[in-house]
Amino acid sequence: MDLRLYYQKIRDAEAKIEEEFPIVVSHETVDGGKAGMKTEVPRRLAAKLMVENLARLASEEEVKAYKAVTAEARRVAEQITQAAKMQVTVLSMAELERLKGTSKASKD
Repeated sequence: MDLRLYYQKIRDAEAKIEEEFPIVVSHETVDGGKAGMKTEVPRRLAAKLMVENLARLASEEEVKAYKAVTAEARRVAEQITQAAKMQVTVLSMAELERLKGTSKASKD
């Protein structure tokens, strides 16, 4: 294998990629790699995967679908985080009445 040619192919492929973090779609590999997995990677790694025929750049439709799925996952994760931060206090009726009484007294 000519390493100069290999790295030149990677540099050429990297120059053709416009995005800083493109989304690539994997190809099936003999060592168990699954086809169709979408991943956002740095430009240099995307070029390497393309040269080694392990992945291809995602189409515009695939990019839109990927970003929609990740945005939804981020929204759900934020909701879960916010729910974990919520504090609940259980009061008996007597304690509630006592608190209501002190707040009315302070307003007068």
